Amino acid sequence: MDPDRLLDGLDPSQRRAVTSPARPLAILAGAGSGKTRVLTRRIAHRCLTGDADARHVLAITFTRRAAQELDARLRAFGLRDLPAAGTFHAVAYAQLRTRWAAEGRQAPTLLDRKGRVLARVLGGTTRVSPGDLAAEVEWAKARLVAPERYAHAVAQADRRVPVDPERIATWYQRYEEQKRSRGLVDFDDLLALAAEAIDRDPSFAAAQRWRFRHLFVDEYQDLNPLQERLLRAWLGDRRDLAVVGDPNQAIYGWNGADASFLRDFEQHHPGAEVVRLEHSYRSTPQILAVAASVLAGDPKATPSLVAHRGDGPAPTVIGYVTDIDEANGIARAVHDHHLPGRPWSAQAILVRTNAQTALIEAALRRAAIPHRVRGASALLEAPVVRDLIARLDRLDEPLVTTLADLDARIAERRGDLATAADAATGEVVPADEATTAGREVAALEQVLRLGRDLLVVEPHARADGFGGWLRTTLREDDADRRDAVSIVSFHAAKGLEWSVVHVAGLEAGLVPIAHARSPEDRAEEQRLLYVALTRAADVLRCTWAGARTFGAQTVERRPSPYVAWVREAARARRAVEREAVDPAAALHESRLALEAAPTSAIAALEGDHAVRAALQRWRAELARRAGSKPTVVLSDKALESVVRARPRTADDLGLLRDLSPLVRERHGARLLALVADPTATGTAPSPSEGT
Repeated sequence: MDPDRLLDGLDPSQRRAVTSPARPLAILAGAGSGKTRVLTRRIAHRCLTGDADARHVLAITFTRRAAQELDARLRAFGLRDLPAAGTFHAVAYAQLRTRWAAEGRQAPTLLDRKGRVLARVLGGTTRVSPGDLAAEVEWAKARLVAPERYAHAVAQADRRVPVDPERIATWYQRYEEQKRSRGLVDFDDLLALAAEAIDRDPSFAAAQRWRFRHLFVDEYQDLNPLQERLLRAWLGDRRDLAVVGDPNQAIYGWNGADASFLRDFEQHHPGAEVVRLEHSYRSTPQILAVAASVLAGDPKATPSLVAHRGDGPAPTVIGYVTDIDEANGIARAVHDHHLPGRPWSAQAILVRTNAQTALIEAALRRAAIPHRVRGASALLEAPVVRDLIARLDRLDEPLVTTLADLDARIAERRGDLATAADAATGEVVPADEATTAGREVAALEQVLRLGRDLLVVEPHARADGFGGWLRTTLREDDADRRDAVSIVSFHAAKGLEWSVVHVAGLEAGLVPIAHARSPEDRAEEQRLLYVALTRAADVLRCTWAGARTFGAQTVERRPSPYVAWVREAARARRAVEREAVDPAAALHESRLALEAAPTSAIAALEGDHAVRAALQRWRAELARRAGSKPTVVLSDKALESVVRARPRTADDLGLLRDLSPLVRERHGARLLALVADPTATGTAPSPSEGT
């Protein structure tokens, strides 16, 4: 691909972020400003211009899902070699396994769940749960705090802890001793051990720095001191570092993250350049105005974003008598917003705590609305995957050999399913067994893809280490891909977006959460709500309840103090829009509009219908020839974005966030032709579409 094509459709600040020769570079990317688009294009642009070698690029993300999205976008750019992408933990574990194998050492056992060891450490006490103790241990390790310094660090941070900090410090010390005596390491140990190995072993450091010469980090505002230490070890005395993040979305301070690494990037990296992306292409001006209002009073907030979308409906705040009424009201609203061309998956219900989900799920079930709770399922829980990992743990062979066998096994099972599907009676495999077998094949295919990802980072990986690596990388994955409404916590929603968002439970005690008492905690709660509100592209609906049941007790509730800000911002936005119109001219234009409205409205609707029908015919024909589903050619969401925007040029297409680079490259000419003339017989593929 011509690297100049990567600049198509970018605004000036995005172009600067992609092409800047600065090292190091920080890109401050507001919500909806094209963060992932800019990051992937910067990587691709440097590789295609010869400024970076893709084989020596490492892109760090905070979730496996983000790494997969980054990898998919880079593949679409046609790079000869693909950069390595993964989480801090996954890359550190791969590097450590290489080191241990080279030294002939047996790898420690990876402790993927701390609960059992911590329960033993607690000795049956009920004063604190293993989960609460795990949270404190993880916070301490993220902040590079040893057990003997824990109590002092808690006092300095004004951190709210479940019991006396000295007691927690004692349990923390015992936990570390238990791990050492049993040959165990936890996920945080992986980062510390990798950093120590690089610091202490010059040859190991040289090998890792030779392997990864160009470093890119996503969501940099979520970095904690332990991750920063490892990043510095990888970087050494070099300056080839580019980071992307948004200080307004720094919501993990409670878990040890330190947004100052991004906020004060120029101080941490003298001579660095900072590029700000301040134009939002996701949300309507109404939604952005409301979201910006909740950052009021935060001195660390960056400037408000500039909206590049047209006006949309004003966000609403609705109070209900009880939490049951709220859940039923949300279900009705979800049903009402399920319009033609808008799948269920275009909507999400965001909650501050997981305890809120039960009533909402019940209401959606009663309304027969498909839904899922993100994070509620995991690939690792599938029996076929558990069995596979147990077998892999006993195999002493290269992972590449194991994956070849797995690929053959998947092909064989696919063949069995095809035979069952082709049977004239349909009784060769019962329907429930066929469904189960299909799910197993899908799960194994995911494992195969993940194994190939590991080989990119660790070419000589062994089969018996694959299970541990999978547990490292899949902790935050969600494999559910049904067309369903998502129920998501505010925290888990970061990085995602939907056309319609319902923000539930905007009550004092939930938003902000009751235990957020310090100014820093309150500011983080404001940023957390900002994240939730900016997930909405078109419609934003906020709700609260006057009474909520906790266990057997019903408690009166008050709206969140932020609700007043949201309502005021919505009113102010409407007032600004009214004041921007000259009253006399508005009266004249209104009369003209009333006279012309029926004709123009009908024409607009007919035009939308014609374009939509043409696009549907075109993708159906392409899908038939390829033997795939129409949505594989062009998703419903992408199709509707083309209908709404009516793009005229390639640059117009580049502004449609729902169109992937691959779709624009393969089908851009055909899409533009169909928009220009939907009556033409345009099902034949363009040259770039093939057959």
